[in-house]
Amino acid sequence: MIKDKRIRFITIFAVFYIMVAFLWWTVLLNRKNHELKVAEKEALYLKTSPLLGEVAFLETPQYLALKKKHEGQTNMILGEGIFLFLGLLWGMWIIFKSFRKEIDLNNQQRNFLLSITHELKSPISSIQLVLDTFRKRKLDEKQTEALALSASNENERLNELVNNLLLSAKLESTYEPFYENVNLQTILEDVTSKLKLRFPKATFNYENLEMPTLMGDKQGIRSVFNNLLENAAKYSTVQPVIQIKNSVQNDKFVFEIIDNGAGILPHEKNKIFEKFYRVGSEDTRSAKGTGLGLYIVNQIIKAHKGTIQVLDNEPKGTIFKIIFPRL
Repeated sequence: MIKDKRIRFITIFAVFYIMVAFLWWTVLLNRKNHELKVAEKEALYLKTSPLLGEVAFLETPQYLALKKKHEGQTNMILGEGIFLFLGLLWGMWIIFKSFRKEIDLNNQQRNFLLSITHELKSPISSIQLVLDTFRKRKLDEKQTEALALSASNENERLNELVNNLLLSAKLESTYEPFYENVNLQTILEDVTSKLKLRFPKATFNYENLEMPTLMGDKQGIRSVFNNLLENAAKYSTVQPVIQIKNSVQNDKFVFEIIDNGAGILPHEKNKIFEKFYRVGSEDTRSAKGTGLGLYIVNQIIKAHKGTIQVLDNEPKGTIFKIIFPRL
């Protein structure tokens, strides 16, 4: 962070110095042109008849031609100066914007490495703890079943993480939806039942129990709803309440996932679908993640020719509105 601030300060100082130097050289060039005009005027006055007087001299064709020539040079200096200054300013802005983008990307990748380390280590440590318990202690049937279920849930969590990593890489090059009839009711029941084990205080409500059958990639659609519902539970209040709505509008399937969390700031809404992007910094945020979930969601929906919108919920929270074409 300190290094980034230092580089930013040096860049701004260098740009400011170049701008001031450029303006100063423009002023000097214009001054030299004015001095040359005065010298040529005096030479022309002495060359013609000094007996004409100053007023009459200023009306002579020779002086008017000289005046026109230097006015043209002045206009050229100022015009080219303004054009080059604006061009330089635009170029510096492009460079600074690209530099800022590289810094943001490096920070996002740094945050990704920190988060993925935690996300991988946590379930592995939990599974290892369960195995060590089985090995060192004699447990009754109830304890064995509870620990086995815990290990299974952690393994499922680890599997979801690995699938997200593989899917994010695949989305950039080779992903093509395999269209088939997708039973959304089954997918949502499976996803919410597993999320309830991880977020026991979360409540998932279905407004319309008759979910439509959608033509799409089964694994991709499952990943969309899993990531959105997991985020809704993860980033909501202590007792998350998540609503799932569905409808048909203008021959399109519309789904809404509504939570009661803190919401998303307006300037963040255009960034949350970027790869590795997460609100806040990895050092200060409490909820863990990889920054891949919403990127995967957006790419899969685009591959299905659909759209996703981020809206504000009232009185608080977020609404993710998904629109799929009815194939």
